[in-house]
Amino acid sequence: MEAIEAPATTITAKEDTSPKLLLRIEEAAEQLGIGRSLMYRLVLSGAIESVRLGRLRRIPAECLGEHVRRLRDEARSTQVK
Repeated sequence: MEAIEAPATTITAKEDTSPKLLLRIEEAAEQLGIGRSLMYRLVLSGAIESVRLGRLRRIPAECLGEHVRRLRDEARSTQVK
């Protein structure tokens, strides 16, 4: 009698492609196309909301879109005058 070999199975980890909810300062700056220093100034001035996780500061991803919407609204309101 011959031994029957079972086919080898390969398990691959599924890459997480879901968008991040919280971004590092550098990641948020990159998404806006600005530098890290300007991003820190926007956060410290309150123009862009941030949250603290222990000693870390993170930017909620939706806050970037809100900031861009505010900038667009401001630009439109100054054009109308």
